[in-house]
Amino acid sequence: MLRLLGRRDKTSESSVETRRSWTNLVGGVFRRAKVDDEFWEDLEEALIVADVGVETAMQLVEKIQDEARWRGARTPDGVYELLRTEISEMLTDDEAAAAFAEDGPVAVMVVGVNGSGKTTSIGKLAQAAKSDGRVPLIAAADTFRAGAISQLETWAQRTDTMFVSSAAGADPGSVVYDALNAAKSRGADFVVIDTAGRLHTAHNLMEELKKMRRILDRHSSDFKPRVLLVIDGNTGQNGVTQAKVFTEAVGCDGVILTKLDSTAKGGVILAIRGEMGLPVRYIGTGEGIDDIAPFDPRGFAETILPDA
Repeated sequence: MLRLLGRRDKTSESSVETRRSWTNLVGGVFRRAKVDDEFWEDLEEALIVADVGVETAMQLVEKIQDEARWRGARTPDGVYELLRTEISEMLTDDEAAAAFAEDGPVAVMVVGVNGSGKTTSIGKLAQAAKSDGRVPLIAAADTFRAGAISQLETWAQRTDTMFVSSAAGADPGSVVYDALNAAKSRGADFVVIDTAGRLHTAHNLMEELKKMRRILDRHSSDFKPRVLLVIDGNTGQNGVTQAKVFTEAVGCDGVILTKLDSTAKGGVILAIRGEMGLPVRYIGTGEGIDDIAPFDPRGFAETILPDA
């Protein structure tokens, strides 16, 4: 979808806080003298505390135990390498990533709860699209929150991006419809759509999201529909709950994880992938307009579990 060339080294740089946390929580397990039942129990507990989640931690440990038996890995160092490899492979899906990154006109609906960094991420996506040689258009379909339209218009002006909006309180679906038609007539090939920062527990608002998704699907011959869920990296395990509800409602294609550079809770990346099969596509790497980058699974694994 976006190539973001030259930004792939940002994952390691932005995962430093998570690495510190993992060094204390997970790394301590591997300073043991031997691999025994207590070792495996403590590894599972450490992964849970590191925000990997109970279900994913159990799956990881079970798989690594099987690998260790098959490969004859009997030392903590050997298991450490297996864990790092498994995390990298778990987060990597080359076939799905290639499909997601296909060229051609695309319409991206950006969803998430208030305070997750959604508006900022939309501005960064528009800027990144321009850097990739695309022609972006921003649609202000959050017509509920006071100030949302003006905030997004500021981002459109800052990135010199086409902008479509309506009056506060207008039907969000009509904004999406108008934006897609405007993009087609004006030659835009990257439509990024803001949505109300709704709580994932608000049924009526989630139904509104479903309606917007249906409009995207009806225009799929002109614009490939994509849905990105923005999750605050500091959210921890609540991010898994958000991912479940939003994916059930509108079929999310991936996550933008914001504030990764300032959180020690990056382990939630594994929980979201393990429980939902939902990949992190992009990460927020700072406050600047260019501070968004593709997520690099191998770089993440090698950062949180550095060479011993």
